[in-house]
Amino acid sequence: MSLDFGLNWDVIAQYIPLYQKAAILTVKLGVLGVLFAVLIGLVCALVQYYKIPVLKQITAVYIELSRNTPLLVQLFFIYYGLPKIGLKISASVCGVVGLAFLGGSYMAEAFRSGLEAVEPIQTESAYSLGMNRAQTFRYVILPQAMSVSVPAFVANVIFLLKETSVFSAVSLMDLMFTAKDLIGLYYKTTEALFLLVVFYLIILLPVSILGSIVERRIRRAGFGD
Repeated sequence: MSLDFGLNWDVIAQYIPLYQKAAILTVKLGVLGVLFAVLIGLVCALVQYYKIPVLKQITAVYIELSRNTPLLVQLFFIYYGLPKIGLKISASVCGVVGLAFLGGSYMAEAFRSGLEAVEPIQTESAYSLGMNRAQTFRYVILPQAMSVSVPAFVANVIFLLKETSVFSAVSLMDLMFTAKDLIGLYYKTTEALFLLVVFYLIILLPVSILGSIVERRIRRAGFGD
């Protein structure tokens, strides 16, 4: 019985090196985008949590703007719109900036919900023990907030890594661009899409599994078995 599933395995073997190169670029840009998104999200969450005047309103506008516009539109604005005012950036930087801009708002909401989940009595107890504001945040608020935020954080990371699929719109040789390019050149649609799915699974499945393990351990640490 044949197990070729209608695929030409010789073609797949020829395509694999191209997908490997594209996957490296996709992971590199995706990881950088996620890291900057985490930094932006944490800053925005702190601004909202401590209700810093003016900055709180600016942060709220940024979050609403970012979450309610597609990443594709944001990339087009950055890559094609900013050069009109003299700000020209490379496609790679555009991808990272766009992913960070989108992801920062989602991370901000995840971290904010975690911070607000910490009971006020925890802060009051820390102050009563002689801790200052910085110590209270570092040793009491932040660890509890991060544990609450883990499920949303993992979901956001997976979401952002999947969003790298639109990078091809600004001519980045990522996985999606490679698949479309090969389909256009050689019309081997099934093989190209098969490898696209496989490589995205290779990237995303370990993140999902690792996230699930971390969530379970944190749940057990906080609530037991």
